[in-house]
Parts: sequence; C-alpha cells; structure tokens
Amino acid sequence: MTKPVNEREIVLEVLLEVTENGQFSHIILREVLSKYQYLDKRERAFITRVTEGTLEHMIEIDYILDQFSKVKVKKMKPVIRGILRSAVYQMKYMDSVPDRAACSEAVKLAQRKGFCGLKGYVNGVLRSVARGLDDIQYPTEKMKELSVRYSCPEWIIEMWSRTYDTEVIEAMLEDFQKVKPLTVRCCLNRTTPEILQEELEAEGIRTERHPYLPYALCISGYDHLESLESFRSGMFTVQDVSSMLAAELADPHAGAQVIDVCAAPGGKSLHIAEKLLLADEERARKISAEKEEAAGGRPGHVEARDLTEAKTDLIRENIQRSGLPNISAVCRDASIPDESAKETADIVIADLPCSGLGVIGKKPDLKYRVSPEGIDSLIKLQRSILSCARDYVRPGGTLIYSTCTVNPAENAENVYWFLEENPDFCLGDISDLLCPELRDSVTEKGCLQLLPGIHKSDGFFIARLVRRK
Repeated sequence: MTKPVNEREIVLEVLLEVTENGQFSHIILREVLSKYQYLDKRERAFITRVTEGTLEHMIEIDYILDQFSKVKVKKMKPVIRGILRSAVYQMKYMDSVPDRAACSEAVKLAQRKGFCGLKGYVNGVLRSVARGLDDIQYPTEKMKELSVRYSCPEWIIEMWSRTYDTEVIEAMLEDFQKVKPLTVRCCLNRTTPEILQEELEAEGIRTERHPYLPYALCISGYDHLESLESFRSGMFTVQDVSSMLAAELADPHAGAQVIDVCAAPGGKSLHIAEKLLLADEERARKISAEKEEAAGGRPGHVEARDLTEAKTDLIRENIQRSGLPNISAVCRDASIPDESAKETADIVIADLPCSGLGVIGKKPDLKYRVSPEGIDSLIKLQRSILSCARDYVRPGGTLIYSTCTVNPAENAENVYWFLEENPDFCLGDISDLLCPELRDSVTEKGCLQLLPGIHKSDGFFIARLVRRK
C-alpha cells in the first residue's frame, strides 16, 4: 500500500524551495513540520535530518556526485539534482538507511516527479556512488580540502584564514556539523532553573545546565516545543547562551530605559525586560513607595523596535507569551534617525543584521547565500545604524553592539571605526560581568568574540560601549 505522504518527497520539496527558490531553510522547514504535525516523531525526525544534512554537506555531496556522473551537478535538472543530493547524504551519513534503499527510493521518487526517462541514470549514478564512496579522494590543498570536507565555500575559509589559525578554522567548521542540544533560557519572572528542570524532565526531556549562565539549560529528546506545557506556559524561551550574554553585558539597573533598535524576534529585549522587572522589584523591596516616589524612581522599560510590522507582530506575540508588562514593540527603521529618542536611553541594544557566519550550524544555507559584496553592504548598513543608535544613549549610558558572525570586519573593525568617529564613547570593562570560563576570551577591554568549537556557544560578538558623562 502506498503511503499518502512520502517523507523523501517532502524533503525534495523543501530542498527545491531553498536551493532553487531562495527560501530560508529554517523558515520553510518549520512551516513544513507544522503542516505535517500528524506524522509520527520518527518520520518528522527523518525529514528534518535529511533536509538539514543535505544542505549542511552540499558542497561535499556535489563533489562526490561529480566523481561518478558524466553530467556535472550544475548541469543537472533541479529535481534530479535534489533527489541525488539527498540520496547521497543518506548513503554517507545515515547508517540506518541501507544504500540499496536510498537508491531504490530515489528512483521511485524520480518516476513520481515525472522523470521516468531518467530512472536508469539515477540508479546508475547512485549505485556507482555506493560502490566507490569509501574511496573518494579529497583535494590535497588545505583550503580546498577544508572547503569540500566541511562544505564551506572556499572564499569564506580564505577570509577567516587572515584572522584565525587553521586549527581554529577547522574547529569551527567541525563544530558547525555537530548535532547539539537546544539551548533555552529559564524565564526567572515565572520560575526557577531548578523547577524548570524538574518540569522538563517530567515531560520526558533530557536537560543539562549550561556552564556559562545559571539560568541557561541545554535540552534534547523533544519532538516539537509547542507540545510542551512548560513552553506554552512561558517557563522558558529558546535562546543561545551567546545571545543571553548580550543582556548580561548590558547589565540593566532598576528603572533603566532601554531601546533595542533591531529586536525581532525579541529574545534580547525580553531578557532585558525580565532583568529590569526583577531589578525594579528588588528596589521596591528595599525602599518604601513614598521614598521611591520622592527619589523620582520610575519602572524600567524596553522599547523593542524593528523594520516591518511582520517583525514587530512577532515581537508582540513573544511579549504576550512572556507576560512581561514593561516592554513594547514599535515598528521603526533603525537606519533613519529618530530625533524624539535623542539621549533618552540608559541602554541601547544594537544587535545588527550581519553575515550570520557564526550560526551556519543552525542555518546551513546561509553559507551559500553570503558573498563578499554582500558583506561590504552589510558593513555599510551596520555603520549607518550605529550612527543613529549612538544619539539615543544618554551621557553615562551604554551601547551594546552585537552580531552573530565571526568576521572581524563586521565586529572589531566596526568598533574601532565607531570609537574613532565618536570620541565621547569608550569601551567599558566587561570582565566582572562574565563567568570565569569566558574572562580570558575578552579580546579588548570591552569586546567578546565567541567562536564555535572553541566556546560552548554560537559564533557571536559583543562590544560594550559607554558614553562619557
């Protein structure tokens, strides 16, 4: 009996959307998994693994196919290319799938998609791959070998080689391909890490404390988060520890006014709002309401901004789930000056659009989308937004600049440029705000560069810039 839904056909549809139509893999895959929620956990896991794995290893897979096919990958019909790519991934990286099964299912899929005339070709190429897979010879030149073995465009590796040693580059590339647990942040306004850990484990989820922050947990063994009562009730939110560190380095005090200029989906804004709420509550406990009023104390607030209504609607959804009363979402272009916000903020968060080269382990198609020209454009945009964001910082206030990349041109070099252009700002010391494991990673007085494979986090950069009084 033919199954009503074929997992490999779903994989092919997602691959074509990403490689041919320019869709983002994490978005289209999330939509597909939501559409097929009725499939069992094993089938959903197969779709996820083959889709992400094929994209993650695509340069290597194409290199292998080019060894055995007279028609080179670039010349293949898109559907056939997608079928062959996912089949080779299964052959090389999934011991649970016999080679003969990957081959026969690929042939059947080619027929279902209307390519009966090419079923012999698909069968022949994949049988040849199965016979010769263990004897593949990789390039001998180191940069090319790393590019093929870890499926990273060679120009990116060469760019990194101007800053990082080969050992560090290989550690990053290897880490990108590791399967890792999901990092989540315990929402301290609603529960404690201990209670959350108990709740998750009661729901059958494996948990482990992250070494960098006491409220960060690594979880695994779940199907989809929406099925967890602890998630639906707002006990935790998905956030990498590197992103949590941005809020740690912002170090908000009671009553602080905060503007996050590029906030969607709102993780950092919500984290800071939570910290502000707890700080305000602590202040209220220490002094009477009359004294606080006399002192002019006011509650802290976070204004989370982003470019489009779609993005601000997403922030609002997350605000609603969080239950935090001290945060609002505003639609505003961060690259256009806002005179009404001049010198109104104690803290400005500028987590800016970047190449994303620190998170390609989670979004593997990013490495195929980025280009040198694109990075140059991003640097111009980053500097344009920073030129606006600086004006919102009060004297004595803080500007947190962060990106999810490991490219110095978007990170430290932007900081050097900013300080030269704005002598009223200086780098603020961050060592005391970090756990002991990270203090040696402070590259400058106020800069932290996290590297996958070196640190237990995504690739991420944070700079704390303080405006002189």
